[in-house]
Amino acid sequence: MNKLSLKIFMAINTFAIRASRGRIGSQLGSQTILLLHSRGHRSGREYVTPIAYFQTDGFFFLVGSNWGKDTNAGWYHNLLAQPRTRIEVRGKNIPVEAHPAEGAEYERLWSYAIEHHPPYLHYKEMTSRHIPIIVLAPIIQ
Repeated sequence: MNKLSLKIFMAINTFAIRASRGRIGSQLGSQTILLLHSRGHRSGREYVTPIAYFQTDGFFFLVGSNWGKDTNAGWYHNLLAQPRTRIEVRGKNIPVEAHPAEGAEYERLWSYAIEHHPPYLHYKEMTSRHIPIIVLAPIIQ
C-alpha cells in the first residue's frame, strides 16, 4: 500500500471507529484495532493512529511491524519519548503507560502475536530490523 493510500485509509478508519464508538472499523479481518494517541517526539504534534493490538493478562500490546518496512513507525518513537498516553478501545478512553518488551516478555508476546496473526512472520522476513513490541499497561486512577 503506498503512503498516500495508507494515510487516507487510516483517516477513514479513525473516523469510522470514533463515529461508531468502536462498532465499525475496530475489526479488520483477524485483527482488532484501537486508536493510539501519541505526541510527536520532535514536532510535539498530537497524533491518533489506528493500529492492530492484542490484549492478554490485563494489558494491551502492539507489534511494531510497520508493514515490514526497514524503519520503525513514528508512533514507536513517540511512545519511547513519552510513554504515558491513552488509547481508545471499543469507545472507551484508557490511560496507559508504554514500555518496550524485552527478553522473555518479548519472546512470549511475539509467540502470542504470530499464533493469532501469522502474517507477522512475513513482515519479519521483509526487514532486517528487530520488530519491536510495545506493552501498554492501563494506569489505574
